[in-house]
Amino acid sequence: MKPFDPLTADCAALARQFSLFTLVGAFGTLAHYVLLVVLVELSGTDAVIASMAGALLGATINYVLNYRFTFTSGTPHRVALPRFLAVASVGFLLNMALMWVAIEWADLHYILGQVITTSVVLLWTFFGNRHWTFMEGQNDGPR
Repeated sequence: MKPFDPLTADCAALARQFSLFTLVGAFGTLAHYVLLVVLVELSGTDAVIASMAGALLGATINYVLNYRFTFTSGTPHRVALPRFLAVASVGFLLNMALMWVAIEWADLHYILGQVITTSVVLLWTFFGNRHWTFMEGQNDGPR
């Protein structure tokens, strides 16, 4: 039997948590993309505006699922929710700016622009939520 290696255990736990975060994010992202396409294709909404609306819907779904499943947080909602909203707000601004660059400057199709944007925002939100929003040791008080 191999001796316990805390570095390997930490890496495995981080990989598991990131995988779960990504899976949970897939649900939020699916809602984001569905709303994006519906707004652009069916109502003629500007792609950047539609993407912003989709990001808001995805963020709501992600908070609930990440609180319960990814980070199994005991952090009170009065602490976690404002922090989540701050991380999501930066993600929202990143989403808006990167979509603008992708569509207006790089002249990419809005779906390709959204795929690239989603990848960047995914990394930001995972580490922001892991190290600040749902950080252990914030479990004081009722939810």
